[in-house]
Amino acid sequence: MPKKFTHLHVHTEYSLLDGMCRIPKLIAKAKELGMDSLAITDHGTMYGVIDFYVAAREAGIKPIIGCEVYLAETNHQSRDPAHRNPCHLTLLAKNETGYRNLIQLVTKSHLEGFYYKPRIDKKLLSLHSDGLIVLSGCVHSELARLILNGQLDEALKTASWYKETFPDYYLEIQRHPIPELKHVNQELISLSERLAIPLVATNDVHYINKEDAPIHELLLCIQTNSSIYDEKRLRMAGDFFYLKSPEEMESEFHDLPQAIENTQHIAEMCQLELDFTKVHLPKISLPQGRTADDFLAELCWQGLENHYSKPSEDARRRLAYELDIIQKTNFADYFLVVWDIISFAKNQGIYFGVRGSAAASLALYCLGVTDIDPLTYNLVFERFLNIERREMPDIDLDFQDDRRDEVLTYVNQKYGTDHVAQIITFGTLGARAALRDTGRALGIPYAQVDHVARLIPSELTITLDKALEQSKELYDIYCQDEAVHNLLDSAKKLEGGIRHYSTHAAGVVISHAQLTEYVPLQPASKSAHHAVMTQFHMENIARLGLLKLDFLGLANLTIMAKAKQAIEQNRGISLDLQNLPLNDAKTFQLLSAGETEGVFQLESDGMRRYIKELKPTTFNDIAAMIALYRPGPMEQIATFIKAKHGIIPIHYPHPTLKAILQETYGVIVYQEQVMFIAQTLAGYSLGQADILRKAMGKKIPAVMKKEEKNFVSGVNKKGISTKLAKEVFSLIEPFAGYAFNKAHSVSYALLAYRNAYLKANYPVEYMTAFLNTYLDNLDKIRSAIIECHRLGISMLPPDINSSQANFTIQKQGENSPAIRFGLAAIKNVGLSPVESILSARSQGSVFKSIGDFSQRVDVHNINKKTLESLIKVGCFDSLGKRKTLLKSLDKVISLAQMERKKREAGQTTMFDSWAQTSPTPITIVGKEEDSEVPDKQKVNWERELLGVCFSRHPLDSLYAELGSIITTSCGKINGERANEVVVTAGMVTAVQEFHTHDQRPFIVATLEDAEGSIEVTAWPKLYENTKELWGGDNILIVKGEVKIRNGRARLTCQEVQQYQSQIKKKRHLIINIDQTNTNELDVNYLREIIAILKDYPGENKVSLVIINEDGLTNLEMPDLTITYCTELEGELVNVIGRNNFRLE
Repeated sequence: MPKKFTHLHVHTEYSLLDGMCRIPKLIAKAKELGMDSLAITDHGTMYGVIDFYVAAREAGIKPIIGCEVYLAETNHQSRDPAHRNPCHLTLLAKNETGYRNLIQLVTKSHLEGFYYKPRIDKKLLSLHSDGLIVLSGCVHSELARLILNGQLDEALKTASWYKETFPDYYLEIQRHPIPELKHVNQELISLSERLAIPLVATNDVHYINKEDAPIHELLLCIQTNSSIYDEKRLRMAGDFFYLKSPEEMESEFHDLPQAIENTQHIAEMCQLELDFTKVHLPKISLPQGRTADDFLAELCWQGLENHYSKPSEDARRRLAYELDIIQKTNFADYFLVVWDIISFAKNQGIYFGVRGSAAASLALYCLGVTDIDPLTYNLVFERFLNIERREMPDIDLDFQDDRRDEVLTYVNQKYGTDHVAQIITFGTLGARAALRDTGRALGIPYAQVDHVARLIPSELTITLDKALEQSKELYDIYCQDEAVHNLLDSAKKLEGGIRHYSTHAAGVVISHAQLTEYVPLQPASKSAHHAVMTQFHMENIARLGLLKLDFLGLANLTIMAKAKQAIEQNRGISLDLQNLPLNDAKTFQLLSAGETEGVFQLESDGMRRYIKELKPTTFNDIAAMIALYRPGPMEQIATFIKAKHGIIPIHYPHPTLKAILQETYGVIVYQEQVMFIAQTLAGYSLGQADILRKAMGKKIPAVMKKEEKNFVSGVNKKGISTKLAKEVFSLIEPFAGYAFNKAHSVSYALLAYRNAYLKANYPVEYMTAFLNTYLDNLDKIRSAIIECHRLGISMLPPDINSSQANFTIQKQGENSPAIRFGLAAIKNVGLSPVESILSARSQGSVFKSIGDFSQRVDVHNINKKTLESLIKVGCFDSLGKRKTLLKSLDKVISLAQMERKKREAGQTTMFDSWAQTSPTPITIVGKEEDSEVPDKQKVNWERELLGVCFSRHPLDSLYAELGSIITTSCGKINGERANEVVVTAGMVTAVQEFHTHDQRPFIVATLEDAEGSIEVTAWPKLYENTKELWGGDNILIVKGEVKIRNGRARLTCQEVQQYQSQIKKKRHLIINIDQTNTNELDVNYLREIIAILKDYPGENKVSLVIINEDGLTNLEMPDLTITYCTELEGELVNVIGRNNFRLE
C-alpha cells in the first residue's frame, strides 16, 4: 500500500495564464487519487484561497493555504534594473497566525515591493515569520540559484538563516527530468545532511492531468502573446507538471522516503480554521450613551414623521417590525454607515439612487437613503432582509458617475484608508475570447479566426458547445475543416478559465478593523488615486462577514444633474426631481411613441419596440416592462401587452390570486408575487416564502421535491385540491428563477421615468446634458445628434468664436434654441488647450484671424495635432478656408512660438507693436486658396474627429432622387428591423475581405449616409459577380436582410447596384405645400419658394401640391421650368424641409 502524500506546491488558475487547475476539478482529482489534504500556492497572490478552502472542506479534504512568493534579491523596495528577477519561495500557513502573516506579506509585496513582480525581502519575512512553514522553493529559488552559480558557501549560509528564522523550514525537492535540477537536488540533499534540515517532495503542479500539457502550452502563449511556432517563447520543460498520484510520487522519491513522509507531517501541522460566522461591520460615531440600535430607531421614527404628515398604523407597525428584524440580525451599524454616506452625498448635491431589494425597506426610506415608499408599491421587506435567512442584505448605491470619486474619497477619509478598499473581479475567457486567443496561440491567420468567431451567436452566456448546437454554419465548418476542428477543441479546454483581474465597477469594502486582518490587498487597477483593492472577489468578501457596498457610477444620474442645471440657467426653473408628478401626459406620450433614445433602461431597439406597443399609462406599467425585458420573462411580454389592452382576457390561476396579479394583468412578473402566492395559498411566512423563492432559483431537484411537498401540504390546509396546488407550483417555479425583484424594478423605473420626463418637457436641455455626459464618446455623440435632428433640435458646428468647452445651448434670435458643439468633444483636442483658447477669448473680443488667434492664445498648451484637428472640423471656417489654414499651419505655429519666447523674455513682440498702432489684425497665413477642400474630405474629417458631419454629405444632393428608391437610410437600420428585407443606399467607406473555410472570398463593407452607417456582408457568390462595385467612395443601392450579430444590426446583401444620378435628365419636381388659415403667410411662403426656383432656370417641370382640409390640389406651373441641382436642393431643404418635395 502506497504511503500517504500531500501536494504542497500547486498552482491553480489564479496563477493567471500560468496555472491551469480549475479548483473544483483539482479538488475532485485529489479526492479521486485518495488524498486527504492539498495545498494552494499561487504565484505572488492569494486570489483563490477562499474558493479553495471552501471547496476542499466540502469535499472532505484538508485545505492548506499558501503562496509561492517572490523574494527580492536585495531590499524589496529597490527598483534597480539589475534586480528584476526575484527568487521563488514557498510559504504555507500553519495556523491563523501564519495565515494573517501570509496576508501581510502578500499585501506588502504588492503595495510596497512591486517591481515587475510583487516582492518581499528577508527583513519582511523575519517580521512576519510566526505560524509559517517555509519550503525552499523550486528551481527558481534562492538556494537553487546559488547552487547553479557555484556559490555553495553562500547557499549554506542562506539555508542556515532560514533554519534559524523559521522553526518549520524544509528543503524542497522536485524531480523533473530537467538537467539543472539533478545538480540542485544533490546539493540540497547534502545541505539537508549537514544542517539537519528536513527534505520535502513537491511536484510544481500547473495542470491536473498529463494530457493537459499541450493546452497549458497554449495558455503560456496567450500569457506571452506568442504562438507555439515561436522558438523563443516561454515554455515548460515537459509534460510532467501535473497532479501526480501518491504512487507516482513515491516511485520518483523511492530513495528519499522521508521526503514523502514529510508532506504528511506538514499537512498534519497545518490546522487553519477560517470563521465565516462573524460579521465585521464598521461603526459611525454615536451620540454619547446611545447604542447603534437606539440611534437608528431615533432617526427612523423622525424620518417617518417627516415623510408622512400623519403616519398610519400600518406604517408604524411596519417600521417597528423592520427595526426589530434589524436589531435581531445585528445590522444597525450597516444601516447607519449607509445613512452616513448618503447624508454626505445629499449635503454635497451629489445625485444618487438605490438598486435592488433595498427599496423595499421602510427604514431606509425614513432615513432618506431611498426615495421610494415601499408601502405605496407593496414592496416586501423580507425580500431584502428576514430572520429566516440571516444573510447581510445588499444596499446597492448609484451615484452620478462624474462625482462617484468624491464619495469614495469621503469614505476613505471617514473610515480610514486602511479600512476601505475597492473589490477585485476576475475576467474569464468567454467563447469568442477563448477562440481568438487560442487562434493566435496556434498561429492561425487573424482573418480565418475572425470568420469563425463571427459565427458564434451573440448570446450573453454562450459557450462553444452551445454555439456548435445553434449555428449550423459553425458546426459544418467544424466538421469539414481539420484546423477549425482543432481550434475549437483547444479553445473549449481553455474556455471559462480566468484570464485577468480588474477593479469591480462598483464594489467597495469597509471594515471595522484594518482590512489586512481579513484580506490581502493590492493596488487598484488603473487608479489615479493610489487606491487599493482586495485580492478576494465580491462573494468571498461577503463570506468573510465584511461589509461590501456597490458604489456604481451611473451616467443617467449625471445627465439628470446636468439637465437640471441647464434648465435653471436657460429657463430660470428650479426642478425638484425627487417630486416630479408621475402622471405627466407629455412623458407618457413620449414613452408610447417609443422615443426613448437616451432614456435609462428604455433605449435599446427591442425595448423601444415593446414600450411603443405597450403604450404605458401608469408608472407601474414602466416598472413591469423593465422587469419583463430580460431573458426568460420576455416570453410573457406579448401576453402582458395584449391583456393590458383587452385583446385577450386576464387569467388568474385561482381567484384568491387576483389581488396579487391584477397590477400585472395576470402575468407573474416579480419575485415578490411568487412570495405572496406562497403566503396566500400555502400559508408561508414571507421569510419562508423568500427561502422557497431562492430554492426555486437554484433548481436543485432534491430540494425542489421537498419544497413542492411542503407547498402542496400548505395549500391543502386551505381547502384547495392537490391538483390545483401542483399546477400553481409548476406555474410559479420557472418564474421564481428569472422573475425580477420588484423593488429593483421600481427603482429603475423611477429613474427611467425621470429621464423621460426631462426629455419630454425639456428636450434641448436634456439632450445637451446627454451630450456633455458622453463628451469623450464619439459613438454616443453621433447617436445623440441624430436624435436631436429627429426631435427638431438644431445642431450648430464647432466654432472657435462661439463654442465653449462643453456643448451649450445657444439662442437663435426668434427661433428655437440650438445646441452648439463643444470644443472639448473634438477628437485630439483635450481640455487644457480648450481652457487656453477660452481664457484668451474671454480677455478680449472674438478672434479676427488665425494670426490674431496665435497672438493671443498661449500655444504652449496647443500642439500641431490639436490645431490641425480644430481646422479640419471647421472651427476656423469664419477666419479662412480650411485648405489655406492647413497649408499655413507650420508657419502659424513657428511664429507664435517665437513671439511667445520673446514675450517670456520681456521683449516687445511684433504682435504687440502691431496691435498698438493698427486696429487691423496681423495676417500670418499665405495667399487665400482659390479652391477649398472637397466636401467629401470635409465629411471624412468631421466624421473621424466629431463622430458626425456638419458639412454637406455627398449623398445630401441625392436624397430627393433616392427617396423613391430606398425604404430606409443606413442610420435607421437597427434591431427593430431584424429579419426584414430593406433597400438602402450609401457610400462605401471601408471594405474588409475574408475567406470561407473552403477559401472563397467574401467581404464586409461599411455603407454610410448622412444619418449613419451599416455593415453589409456580400457572400462569395454575390461578391464574385459584383467585385468591381465595392470600391471606395462608390455610391451603392443595396437590398438585403437585416441580421443581428453581437447585438448590432448588419445587412446580408441580396442585390447591389451602383447608383447613377438621374439629375441631369429632364425631370419633374413636385413640391408639397401645407395650406394654413392665414392667407398672408401662405402667399409669402409661396413667393419665397418661387423666388428660389426662378434662380435656377432650365428645362425641368415644376408642380405644386396644395394640401388642406378639403384634400389635395395639383397646380401645374407651365411658365416655370428649372435646372435641378445640388444647390437648389440645398435651398429647398432649408426652406421647406427634405420630406416636402420629390423628383419624378
